[in-house]
Amino acid sequence: MSWCDSAAKTGKNIAVWWDMKDCPVPEGIDAHRVRPSIEGALKEQGYSGPVSITAYGDQKQTPDRLLRALSSTGVAVVHIRSESTCAVMYKDMVKWREDNPPPATMMIITNQMLDVFHWDLARLQQRTSYDLFLAYSVEPLARLFVYTRKNWLWKNILLGTTASVTSSSSDACSLECLSLKSFKKHLSTEEHAIQEVLHPQPKQLISVTSKWGKNYAATPEYATAKIHWDMFDCPIPDGYDAHRVRPSLEGAFKELGYSGPVSITAFGDYKKTPKSHLHALSSTGIDVAHVIPEVIYSRMRNDIFKWQEDNPTPATMMIIFDEAKYVFGTSLALRAQQDNKYNLFWAYSFRPREMSVMVTSAEWLWDSLLAETKRHVLRKCSGSSERVVESTGIFYCKLCVPERTLCFYKHKLLDEFIKHLSSKKHLSKEKGITDRRQRNMNLGLFWLEAKRTFPREQAVEEICLGEVVTEEVIS
Repeated sequence: MSWCDSAAKTGKNIAVWWDMKDCPVPEGIDAHRVRPSIEGALKEQGYSGPVSITAYGDQKQTPDRLLRALSSTGVAVVHIRSESTCAVMYKDMVKWREDNPPPATMMIITNQMLDVFHWDLARLQQRTSYDLFLAYSVEPLARLFVYTRKNWLWKNILLGTTASVTSSSSDACSLECLSLKSFKKHLSTEEHAIQEVLHPQPKQLISVTSKWGKNYAATPEYATAKIHWDMFDCPIPDGYDAHRVRPSLEGAFKELGYSGPVSITAFGDYKKTPKSHLHALSSTGIDVAHVIPEVIYSRMRNDIFKWQEDNPTPATMMIIFDEAKYVFGTSLALRAQQDNKYNLFWAYSFRPREMSVMVTSAEWLWDSLLAETKRHVLRKCSGSSERVVESTGIFYCKLCVPERTLCFYKHKLLDEFIKHLSSKKHLSKEKGITDRRQRNMNLGLFWLEAKRTFPREQAVEEICLGEVVTEEVIS
């Protein structure tokens, strides 16, 4: 769904989950302003539906005046031990999501998004997306896997509210119809202390996505597929007929109910690939993209994002690449799935040791996927065998870019492609890339050594001198 979907902005459900320990009400700010501040911040973003706010904290340590102010403005107050705050917040979020399908909006006020929530919430958001906002008193040190509409500093929200937003009251008393005095008295009773011992709250977040299965059946809108294949990580096995790669993939798709057209791009160093393999791949309509290890990640990434621009959802992508979760995981989880809801398949030469942040609809071992060829052959080739003579795939050089264009060199004929790869211009381009990579690696090592040997100011001077010397040698 679109993040700007008006249904989410005017929807009846906006839920706010607030960690009071991480983000307390600062000294000097009236707690009555928490609700109107949050509502005002959301209203500035165009979200005008009713807001429910749940505050989690050790309420035995919370001043009475603050509890009274929150309750009077309809903020639900939950007493929880500090070490269990994140686990209980997450459990309540999951339950709320089950009862409130999109379009709906969530806001999380915590400093624990990066350390606790982000991995599992990112996976939840890929399956069912909500408009998500985040506030914190300390900004995360690294990029989040979770796609958010907007992030705020908690103090800025409380200071930025306007008088135009009035506080609202809740029909249900946030202290469960207890007076503040009764609530505080209950928290200090022996009965309450016994219940805390007998029924302790979890201290660690219990992931719901770690139990998600693999290989889900297809839905009609995702029938078409685009495959990006890294032949460095997942080569054609020795003795395997390269003509059968496409029917292997299409057969596996058909078992899940995907029967639409499939486009495949294979990335590899084709100076080292047998000509018979190149001919076989192209004859079955697979596009061949020449790259070298130094730039394969960037070229695949560019191809993936360019394809997304040309093919809006619903659509399916497949990545055949061992390191996909490390190289593309964050960007695919954020941009392709949370934001745009692409369907994702993944194949690899060995099973990952841990689950990726990317949510996939199907995963396969590369060798076992190719072994499934005989089950289904969707693309029938001409002649008595299943081969065609004429090339139908395109041969791309992803290293050489014609002047004044953004298009890579492409060839219809295999002989032209092989001739280009052995040309002086192409070999010079490859050497320039490898030399530049080696230079960057040397400078990185030089910088590490300089940091150990010299003061910071001298180290900066030394690395700058190293750059100048390197440039002179290359030129």
